[in-house]
Amino acid sequence: MAEAPALQAWLDDFFAAYYRQHPVNATFIGVHTYDQVLPDFSPEGVATMAEEGATLLRRYAALPDEPRRPAAALDGELARGFLELQAWELASHHFQAGNPCTYTGEAIFGVISLLLRPFAPLEERAAAAAARMRAVPQLLAQGHAVLRRAPAAWIARAVRECDGGLAFFGAGVDRFIAAGGLDGAELRLAANQAGAALGAFRDFLTRELAPWDGGYACGTAALELYLRCAHFLDQRPAEIAHYARAVMDECRAALEAGASRFGAGSWREALAGLANQHPGVEAYYQRYGELWAACRALAEERRLLTWPDYPIRYVPQPAWAREAAPKLYFLFYRAPAAFDQLDVVDSLVTPVEPEMPRAEQERLLRATNDSVIKLNHVVHHGAIGHHVQNWHAYRAESRVGQVAAVDCASRIAMACGGTMAEGWACYATDLMAEVGFLTPLEHYSQHHARLRMAARALVDVELHTGRMSLAQAAELYHHDVGMAPEAAQAEAVKNSMFPGTALIYLMGTDRIHQLRRELAAREGPRFSLQAFHDRFLSYGSVPVSLIARAMLAAPVPADAR
Repeated sequence: MAEAPALQAWLDDFFAAYYRQHPVNATFIGVHTYDQVLPDFSPEGVATMAEEGATLLRRYAALPDEPRRPAAALDGELARGFLELQAWELASHHFQAGNPCTYTGEAIFGVISLLLRPFAPLEERAAAAAARMRAVPQLLAQGHAVLRRAPAAWIARAVRECDGGLAFFGAGVDRFIAAGGLDGAELRLAANQAGAALGAFRDFLTRELAPWDGGYACGTAALELYLRCAHFLDQRPAEIAHYARAVMDECRAALEAGASRFGAGSWREALAGLANQHPGVEAYYQRYGELWAACRALAEERRLLTWPDYPIRYVPQPAWAREAAPKLYFLFYRAPAAFDQLDVVDSLVTPVEPEMPRAEQERLLRATNDSVIKLNHVVHHGAIGHHVQNWHAYRAESRVGQVAAVDCASRIAMACGGTMAEGWACYATDLMAEVGFLTPLEHYSQHHARLRMAARALVDVELHTGRMSLAQAAELYHHDVGMAPEAAQAEAVKNSMFPGTALIYLMGTDRIHQLRRELAAREGPRFSLQAFHDRFLSYGSVPVSLIARAMLAAPVPADAR
């Protein structure tokens, strides 16, 4: 089929606008044209962004009827959905107009994004980082001028991010300069400017910005917009909530029924036993690579999929980030930049060093035990989950699918990548459990992982439709899921900031399982799990519902009839 020149030109303009308007996202994606600037969130900048988006939407509606390849047609619909969501976000209080975390996240990670990966010589990245540091005062001044009130929990999170940013712009930058052997005079001066601006913004948050008890719900209409324009889901919010409650009931029943198999009186007591299984200090770092290699070997032996040559290296979190990271959206595994094409990807892990006090070593090893290393750092993130999916996404025919699920300052680049990215990673964990990669207790713990997924979906819907308060959401996580109070509060706050995001885990995972069952039933004994997974992943980071539609519409292979 011939290319669609009008649509391709429109997509070129869409991406050009996206990268220009979202320069920090562009850096994380591997587009480095705007590495020295931060976004313009002034009223004029937001108005320009909204006007450009509206113009693109009008142009899309007026595109001529021309032959379109499926991937190009898909990109057009996904980009249209992104623009419709962006129009709502620009006008809502959830982002630039009412959330101080929008400013702290972009200011801090605008710089950190340049330091995490060696996509260019160190001196070049340091110069760009200094330029972005010098731009921090202007960005935060825009927030100071625009923000009048904000939900109290968002202010608290932004203050915490300021504390993390101050640690980074202070001792963190000094450690980065020393580790790189840089002549750091320019970087140090710029970091001082950024740190002073961040300190002033922190004072504004604590002394001037009016806290608001409400404001956490986006409303039913907006949540439905995310379901329709980002995830392309047919379900209404109430249907998702009803389904999530049913899944939670099933998971609790399975947890309660299975606890006695591990000599425990409750599922919480049974799961607490996971912390006892961990490597010693001397074997800790090696354990990550061992489990990664074992995961790949079993996946290849069982012909689960075609595993790409995409090595990952588990390394301790860099010293320059350690003080700041606990207060920031500092991920251990970040989706590699789609266009940087680095030979080896670093996954940052919790440092456990020989010189640490023995009690601290034991605390960290219990928190980062074998199940955490295997299920989180290896299967879900660094191996068959996100990492393999990212490799396929970066080679997808869909241009949106190549970049949508890249991790940025506070969320992925485009919401439409969510059900695939998180759905696949959670499905991949189920898959490795299916082929025997998990211990019996780890397998049992998957009921708890699914309970948390369902709770996230329920909170997402109930909170944003106004049927659940933030306090009730945090209590649900604490009481029903067993999360510590501080973690439960942080989860609820994050859910409130990003509508339609927490539900992607459950809805994406279950739709993949459903698609697999449907195709296996249709193809019968000719069904190949490897062929199914390879084809599924080839679509890139696009909504699972749209992939399912395409795969089910394809003709049944002749040898499977």
